[in-house]
Amino acid sequence: MEFWFLAAVASGLLSWGHFISDAPLDPSCAVVEKPCEVDLIRRKAHTERQRISIDFDNTQEAYKSKDTLELLRSLLVFKLCTFDFLVDKNKELMDLSKKVFGQRLFEKLMKMTFYGQFVAGEDQNTIKPLIEKNQAFGVGSVLDYSVEEDLTQEEAEKKEMENLKVDLGKCVQMYRAPFLSQFTKSAPGNCVVAGSSVDGFSAIKMTALGRPQFLLQFSEVLVKWRRFFNLLAAHQGKDGMAILEQKLELEQLQVFGAKSDIENWFTGEKLGSSGTIDLLDWNSLINDTTKISNLLVVPNMESGHLEPLLSKFTDEEEKQMKRMLQRMDVLAKHAVENGVRLMVDAEQTYFQPAISRLTLEMQRIFNREKPNIFNTYQCYLREAYDNVSVDVELSRREGWYFGAKLVRGAYMCQERSRAAEIGYEDPINPDYEATNRMYHKCLEYILEEINHNRMANVMVASHNEDTVKFTLEKMNETSLSPTENKVCFGQLLGMCDQISFPLGQAGFPVYKYVPYGPVNEVIPYLSRRAQENRGFMKGSQRERSLLWKELKRRLFSGQLLYKPAY
Repeated sequence: MEFWFLAAVASGLLSWGHFISDAPLDPSCAVVEKPCEVDLIRRKAHTERQRISIDFDNTQEAYKSKDTLELLRSLLVFKLCTFDFLVDKNKELMDLSKKVFGQRLFEKLMKMTFYGQFVAGEDQNTIKPLIEKNQAFGVGSVLDYSVEEDLTQEEAEKKEMENLKVDLGKCVQMYRAPFLSQFTKSAPGNCVVAGSSVDGFSAIKMTALGRPQFLLQFSEVLVKWRRFFNLLAAHQGKDGMAILEQKLELEQLQVFGAKSDIENWFTGEKLGSSGTIDLLDWNSLINDTTKISNLLVVPNMESGHLEPLLSKFTDEEEKQMKRMLQRMDVLAKHAVENGVRLMVDAEQTYFQPAISRLTLEMQRIFNREKPNIFNTYQCYLREAYDNVSVDVELSRREGWYFGAKLVRGAYMCQERSRAAEIGYEDPINPDYEATNRMYHKCLEYILEEINHNRMANVMVASHNEDTVKFTLEKMNETSLSPTENKVCFGQLLGMCDQISFPLGQAGFPVYKYVPYGPVNEVIPYLSRRAQENRGFMKGSQRERSLLWKELKRRLFSGQLLYKPAY
């Protein structure tokens, strides 16, 4: 029934479009030139202040930025995404379509459906109209150049060496990871961020900045380092305490390690003279100013000798880290100079410790005056709250702006499979409800920090309407105004417009994650997103019902040919 109705309405639209191109408009056919002014925000008196709530059921306001063909496309795409066969075999079906229809027709078909729904355009010029339209309706952009590629190890190494010879401001295509946000060269040695909206974000993935194998190794080091701290805390009877309350007694550490190697390791510049050491002090023992291969050794409590955390950490790997830090520095400087904030995406848990640590190093440098660098926290991880609370505490001690994007997470199946295959503990929360509780716990902690210290900032990156309402309620409780820009919201392009646009039109900072890139090269991204969001897309009944509601409203009110005015 839905498909027949869609086809009939689309056919009617095309016919009417042909008709009105050759004839004057009938006055009885009401084409809306200007968006209707509807009071979107309901304010209720509450003691000395006003509470703000948003009507997420007002489809006229939610979809005022969309013409009717865009609504029909959304309905069609969301319906197709509910079929498991299409999602499971999406790559094979796209390859088959390319062979059957040919390249040009295939690209047109993609732009009319999935690509057009979830991708903004092919380059920084073609995405500008959409960015400007969204901005006119109160929604900013997080640019994400979403080209992915599979390379062999040899091809990756060759490309890395080639890229060392070019301007670091240019983005390079390496490994199986999305491109960095695209930069355009304006003068020799100068690069500017392309196409970002005012006060917008640009997304980057660390795996595009260097060899992923290095991130894997560095993450292994950081995990072992953390486990070593936990081992010592357990020995001192502090393993049941909150992570930031675990303080190791230095005297006990020195007594515990009687061998000379351990005594030397636990003295001098590494530990200071406070008498105790907590996790933040512990983490500071690894930094980017000392040769890594000299730092990454710990005492073996049985033998009493220092042993490396890795079997080897070569000079080449030292250079890899320095190159990665250089690239990060270049990107951050260009972003800050052009008024764009960098959003570092989260990736798999076996990369994430290194990604978070390197992001933290950027925050220490570039978040001194305002939050220019945001880290991403995946709340489907069991340790998400510990990670958030430790980083917030570090920002407090060192006096820089904490910036976080909270997501539920996108790699659950992949993470669980790897944990089972290798034999380590599943890092993922047991179910969706546990992840929801973790998300709200992390969010509430950051909101409390904002309430007490205006140097914390958070992006609530969620398609969950209940989470958005939870955030608004907490903002009401703490009298936190949207105009302070301490809390912002984010959703993917093409999804949950009924959340994004009402928030934006109500004055809240809200952003769409805006992927872009050539059709053929973005297909791997679309394929991956289809797999990651299958659960959400299958459960998108509410969004589809709201789209139907708006389509019927336009049909019966004579606004089927509505065009957004901005």
